[in-house]
Amino acid sequence: MASPVPGAMAIQRALQCTACGGQCRFDPAQGALLCQSCGTPRSLETDDDHRAAEEFGYDPDVPAQEPRIRPELMEHACEACGGQVTFTGPALSERCPYCDGPVVLADPGTGYDTMALIAFRVPQEAGRKNVRDWVRRRLAAPNDLAEHVTQGRVAGLYAPFWTFDSREAVQYWAKYTTGSGKKRRTRSTQGNLSLTFDDLLVPASAHVTPLIRDGILHEFDPGRLRPYRAGYLAGFAAEQHHQTVAEGLEANRRDKDLLIRNRIKRHINRNGVHSIRYRTDTTGIHYRRILLPVWILHYTYKEAPHKIVVSGIDGRTFGERPFSRWKLAGYAAAISAAVIGFGLLWGAAGLL
Repeated sequence: MASPVPGAMAIQRALQCTACGGQCRFDPAQGALLCQSCGTPRSLETDDDHRAAEEFGYDPDVPAQEPRIRPELMEHACEACGGQVTFTGPALSERCPYCDGPVVLADPGTGYDTMALIAFRVPQEAGRKNVRDWVRRRLAAPNDLAEHVTQGRVAGLYAPFWTFDSREAVQYWAKYTTGSGKKRRTRSTQGNLSLTFDDLLVPASAHVTPLIRDGILHEFDPGRLRPYRAGYLAGFAAEQHHQTVAEGLEANRRDKDLLIRNRIKRHINRNGVHSIRYRTDTTGIHYRRILLPVWILHYTYKEAPHKIVVSGIDGRTFGERPFSRWKLAGYAAAISAAVIGFGLLWGAAGLL
């Protein structure tokens, strides 16, 4: 394995306890660095934390030099899914937080600097409790599912996201239907509207699956952003940003298209709107490169891998789970019996 570069050594020194020299890791419960030897906490807050919410302008017609990734951040590549993550402080792992595959030291990264992050607010044990509660609420789950989940491995991950702002001057053409039967008619319409998008959250990696995205999108608050500091990552894995702004905007194109089409439908305010075409003049683009926290629990059930995701911000939990065929059959039989019974009662009442 390659020797640590000077920047990496500086990070390790910055994570040492000022009281005893032990290694520190970030503790979500206290919101501070916590020494693993003597328990001394150290705050990471500074007077300029409010600046973390600042956004950066982007003009697609003007080439810009984007800040490159810090060379001291040594990345590890997963041999299974190809994900690349960094480990800061005492959390060096041999497993990938995305897929639980093995990781090895990778070549120096070619990504871009993270601008801000939201630190973990949910401790690991609280995340595990949320997982247990989530499993208990699953209908038609196998009886031994909780046992398998309890044996799963938990990984704390900072996943890369974009936030995008923009103003859209939209001109559209569409059709809608009126009437029914022989009176059904198709009519054409067109119009203009102005839209403003603020803090659209976009995954900045193909490894951020819909399950991971849905687990942390709902409670995003830019007021919780903090400047990127290695201390917040101490004890966790993180995937750095590897997309240019243009690539991030392209990744957002499909979701933005859906939002624009839905706004056009509301603007027309008719039933049966279809065949929508539009063009938009986009201005006022602003962005942030940020990291958001998630706990990912990996477990195996009957040799099939599954994962459960807990938001590191508010504990919201989503997951993958198997079903019990016997319970599904039992529920189906119970529903069928209830329907038949209701029909018999309804018929009997009609004869009285």
